[in-house]
Amino acid sequence: MYSVSVENTKQPYLFPEVQAPARRLDEGRYVTREREGELAPSRILLHISLLFLTAITTTFTGASMAIRGGSTADDSIIGILLSPITSVIRATAAGNMEPLVNGLLFTFTLLMILGAHELGHYFACRHYGIRATLPFFLPAPPVISLFGTFGAVIKIKEPITTRRALFDIGIAGPLAGFAFAVPASLIGLLTAEPSLPSRGGGIFFHDPLLFILISKMLGVSAWIDWNPVYWASWGALLVTALNLFPVGQLDGGHVLYAVLGRRLHKWISLLVCIAVGTLSIVSYKLYNSPMWFLWTVVLFFLLKVGHPPVIEEEPLGKGRIILAVFALVVFLLCFMPFPITISD
Repeated sequence: MYSVSVENTKQPYLFPEVQAPARRLDEGRYVTREREGELAPSRILLHISLLFLTAITTTFTGASMAIRGGSTADDSIIGILLSPITSVIRATAAGNMEPLVNGLLFTFTLLMILGAHELGHYFACRHYGIRATLPFFLPAPPVISLFGTFGAVIKIKEPITTRRALFDIGIAGPLAGFAFAVPASLIGLLTAEPSLPSRGGGIFFHDPLLFILISKMLGVSAWIDWNPVYWASWGALLVTALNLFPVGQLDGGHVLYAVLGRRLHKWISLLVCIAVGTLSIVSYKLYNSPMWFLWTVVLFFLLKVGHPPVIEEEPLGKGRIILAVFALVVFLLCFMPFPITISD
């Protein structure tokens, strides 16, 4: 049963505003304080505003990537930062609506998958009576981010005290997002136009296992032109894989903690951090890509923060163990050991 010792436990949450619940009900549910605060009109307006801004940045990002050979005569920092926006505006003003349509398709696909992921966490929290915010979508300037967004997050504002709740909340997001990403991947690959292999330098993106399997089953060419649904699905699968890393308070870390407990969670998290650090060196040597260096720093930070303890011990049941194995399969389908090649 719930213990008031939760309130006195120094739990290393990523967000320090996490509070213990006011009181507890049976069957792993508790009544929360001021739930309406998360759904106040001012808070909902904030979430809608961030979603709207993110839709703008992702639309400009997708539209600018659809413009072939776009360039800017302004080589200043401001000119470079604004070039994706100005190129789209110029194309649209000239009557070329194709880039804008591609940008809107990209936005719809990407935000649908990211939103499903975060709402999976949100509704799982609501199921267990745990205070959580609606998703915060994070806009990013098109020239800085390949997707026009830094993703989306929710804030969980109360301790997760049971193994089942921790498991369900952790796994709900990736599985919900993956359920939307699979049909999007099919559409993106089925509508892709074949292209010739590139012989010049630049940045090349490698497909996850899910894309490879779909391409082989449907006879899709190994080299295809960019299209917005494909690119949104590629980015969403990358985000899903990153979230499923079994480290710290990532989704995969929650699932690992719920299944194997605190001690094994700590040691497996450390081993994964070391493995990703090694992968970052190999990736840079072979593919000239520094991506995994940044993720190694993030993982070691999460390792240092640790994971809040689960006060209540309870069996997960066979159904959740099967789901954990399925989550591992999802991770393998989404994971790309070498997602990017940078060549001269």
